[in-house]
Amino acid sequence: MNAPPLSRWHLNEAVRTVRGGGILAYPTEAVYGLGCDPDNAEAVLRLLAIKQRPLDLGLILIASDIAQLRPYIGSLESTLLRRIEATWPGPVTWLVPARPRTPIWLRGRHDSIAVRVTAHPLAAALCTALGQALVSTSANRHGRPPARTALQVRRRLGDVIELVISGATGAQLRPTEIRDARNGRVVRPA
Repeated sequence: MNAPPLSRWHLNEAVRTVRGGGILAYPTEAVYGLGCDPDNAEAVLRLLAIKQRPLDLGLILIASDIAQLRPYIGSLESTLLRRIEATWPGPVTWLVPARPRTPIWLRGRHDSIAVRVTAHPLAAALCTALGQALVSTSANRHGRPPARTALQVRRRLGDVIELVISGATGAQLRPTEIRDARNGRVVRPA
């Protein structure tokens, strides 16, 4: 994946957008994602409303480093952690136990949370600039095909997204694989 780096201006705009409670769209390993501050309930609920996605399904958090995910995940046995870390950074999302205080707007009806250390350079740069994890859900209305370009995001979601970061998605044809860390089962194949 040879995506050009984001300019300092774009990174600053993305940070301002997220910290201001806004929603941004950005390329990921397979599709465009919608993101916001995972700790901002109002932003997450607005994102869910834009997608027309039920709260109880839960969301994915991406990060540039596992340390950014630690505030949301419960304790993991060392063998399990090694298995997860062996796939990161990369296009594998893991369902891991959520900390008890992880907000319902992130985990939905589950006692787990979906997390990934992204391999996409632009998405990782966003998380690094923010210094935190970012909500990452496909840029589409619930049940509709995800956007794969910035132009598709703008056409399908209009002006409800504060910032769209242009860039190439990764080479994956489908959204990232999701595995359940507790039993190793593939919940969503890649």
